[in-house]
Amino acid sequence: NKMDSTEPPYSEPRFEEIKKEVSSYIKKIGYNPAAVAFVPISGWHGDNMLEPSSKMPWFKGWQVERKEGKAEGKCLIEALDAILPPARPTDKALRLPLQDVYKIGGIGTVPVGRVETGILKPGTIVVFAPANITTEVKSVEMHHEALQEAVPGDNVGFNVKNVSVKELRRGYVAGDSKNNPPKGAADFTAQVIVLNHPGQISNGYTPV
Repeated sequence: NKMDSTEPPYSEPRFEEIKKEVSSYIKKIGYNPAAVAFVPISGWHGDNMLEPSSKMPWFKGWQVERKEGKAEGKCLIEALDAILPPARPTDKALRLPLQDVYKIGGIGTVPVGRVETGILKPGTIVVFAPANITTEVKSVEMHHEALQEAVPGDNVGFNVKNVSVKELRRGYVAGDSKNNPPKGAADFTAQVIVLNHPGQISNGYTPV
């Protein structure tokens, strides 16, 4: 973005410089730069947003290569349209990490979070790990609308029976008590990105 603010405006060398830097960064964190569309735009002036800009004749268009096939175009809108929807792992066991827990008058305890895998439905008997609290889901809502089921990617709130807001906390994981419920692990492998790196990470370091 902000190609109108480069020196000189709409500079090809500056675009290529940023493209190279970003490609190097995303490669380090596990993405293939060949599968990422790089489009020089000016949001302020609308250049290359919906149609090709005459101010950047050097830009011949973007191309991406991925296992699902190739895609190409010249504008941001085409690059957005070419994004493939993510896989929705509804066949896996339910996992819903809690982002927060609310007490709502007239309703009761409402944990909220994003469904990562599986399906959450009213009537499901869920268990919250690691506290091992089991209860029934009374209702599921997203954007103040009741859902018959929530699938991966949905950010939802769900009302649970006979559990106080003090018993649950952010970070707990909800799962189906009858289908591979979440359990504690002795260890796990994770890919971690540290923002505002302090230069050295040692025991007791807490990122904020």
